[in-house]
Amino acid sequence: MEWPACSPDMNQIEHVWDALGRRVAGRQPPPQTLQELERALLEEWDRIPQLVINSLIESMPQRDSTLLAVHGNHTPY
Repeated sequence: MEWPACSPDMNQIEHVWDALGRRVAGRQPPPQTLQELERALLEEWDRIPQLVINSLIESMPQRDSTLLAVHGNHTPY
């Protein structure tokens, strides 16, 4: 199967990066230095439930089927 160009909806890690970014951006106070940012990223990474990661992985067959059904066009993901 060809992988559609610029298709973040089919790249599971993009969903994780988005969640991670929102978690770090919501911190009060926000990180002020690179060291604080690194620490915040690591802490928030550890807080992402494994269930979320598993769900993204397990959703791939359905995402693939949907992508094939719409011939590579937009999907609801």
